[in-house]
Amino acid sequence: MLEPVSDPDVDLRAHIRDIPDYPKPGILFRDITPLLSDGAAFRSACNRLSDLFRSEGVGAVASIESRGFTFGAVIAFQLGVGVVPVRKAGRLPAAVLSSSYELEYGEAVLEIHQDALAPGTRVLVVDDLLATGGTALATLDLISRLGGVTVGFGFVIELLDLGGRERLAAHRVEALLAL
Repeated sequence: MLEPVSDPDVDLRAHIRDIPDYPKPGILFRDITPLLSDGAAFRSACNRLSDLFRSEGVGAVASIESRGFTFGAVIAFQLGVGVVPVRKAGRLPAAVLSSSYELEYGEAVLEIHQDALAPGTRVLVVDDLLATGGTALATLDLISRLGGVTVGFGFVIELLDLGGRERLAAHRVEALLAL
């Protein structure tokens, strides 16, 4: 396991760009690309999320397509465990399990390989953003159906007005920014 070097002085919020009316009118999109392009901010975000779950005995990190892949891979590396990709429908090559869910602006399906986790594996779910919680709940469903144990959810941003945390109330939820 790599030891993190967190920088609590990095203002992560300063690296989030607000884009109104994207991907459709009425949605305020929180763009993390400025955070990703700043080495200190990106490192700090990954280290902070890793630190929150370092003592949980995580055996795998489930990262959600697509922005969750960026953080999930780094966090898995820092925790010394593997990454389990949770992808949009039709993008995994082997046998999959599927779970459908609602987004704040539509519906979607997530998939995971049927052999992605051994039963009892302790899984940390990582994504960039918690909104309504639909994506996180679909991922929880997939992990549970494979016999995995979800130890928690780690997000860079939580959108407070959309109620995702309440939908995940039975689980540990950590977010670096609450907007």
